Amino acid sequence: MMLLPCPNCGARNVSEFRYVGEAKTRPDPTTATPQEWRRHLYLHRNPAGWTRETWYHGSGCRRYFAIERNTVDNAVRTAGATS
Repeated sequence: MMLLPCPNCGARNVSEFRYVGEAKTRPDPTTATPQEWRRHLYLHRNPAGWTRETWYHGSGCRRYFAIERNTVDNAVRTAGATS
């Protein structure tokens, strides 16, 4: 069982959450080219090691938050709310 530390509810089973994806900056909609949108939506780093991710706690506080997770062993290093 994998536990994720929700900043509002505490550590909970991963089945309560939805993985949103890598935490990254969204391009400016007024100036972004189609190539920049394609890169943002479809190209992901997928590293083996520490990565910053966004998760949604659908069965709890219904908030988004970011964590740093090691994709090799699922260890979680930090947690925080997102805007």
